[in-house]
Amino acid sequence: MKSNPRPGTPAQTGASRTPAGRPAATRATTPAQRAAANVRTQDFVRGVIAEMKRVTWPSRDEWVSATLLTIALVVGVGLFTAGCDWLFGVIFGWLTGGSR
Repeated sequence: MKSNPRPGTPAQTGASRTPAGRPAATRATTPAQRAAANVRTQDFVRGVIAEMKRVTWPSRDEWVSATLLTIALVVGVGLFTAGCDWLFGVIFGWLTGGSR
């Protein structure tokens, strides 16, 4: 009798399995399967291209202002975090008698 590598799971057979326990996907082997896979891939790429054409892209001014706002917010949150860290260091140093 084979020992189970993990208690509570069935012993694995020779078939490869994914971490979720499902059989691993096999590659298309016949020419018809490869052709069908190629058609699905082409349809997917065509769909992505069509979707990208429908996207409303921001203008340069909108892009620059959003980038500057993001940078300002990151710097602001960083300064706020540094200030809180310094303040709590002073408070806890005072409470515990340590020096900072």
